[in-house]
Amino acid sequence: MMPTLRLAACLALAAFVLPASAQQPVSVKGDAAAGELKVYTCTGCHGIPGYKNIYPHYHVPKIVGQNYDYIVAALTEYQKGERSHPTMRAQAESFTAQDIADIAAYLSTHKVGDHK
Repeated sequence: MMPTLRLAACLALAAFVLPASAQQPVSVKGDAAAGELKVYTCTGCHGIPGYKNIYPHYHVPKIVGQNYDYIVAALTEYQKGERSHPTMRAQAESFTAQDIADIAAYLSTHKVGDHK
C-alpha cells in the first residue's frame, strides 16, 4: 500500500511542477550569421523605404539597427498575442525562440543600408 501512496504523491506533485517548469523562458543566444538567413521574411515589409501597409494603415518601421532586447521582446509579444497586428502575429508564431534570437542578433548588429 505504501508504494502506491508514494506513486500517487509523486504524480500529484508532477502535475503541479511540470507545467510551471514548462513556462520558464529558455535563454538562447542569438547567432547573427544564422539570423542573416532568416531575415528574408522581414525584409518584404521592413526593407522597403517609406512602405505603408494596407491594414491597419501605418508606416512600417525600420528594424535594422534596432536593439537586440527590443526585437526579442517585440517578436515574443506578437507571438503571445500581447501585441496586436495580424501579419506580425502570424510571422512571429512561425518562429522558434532560437529563430527570434538569431534574427535579433543579425538586425541589431547592422545599420540601415547594410542589408539588401
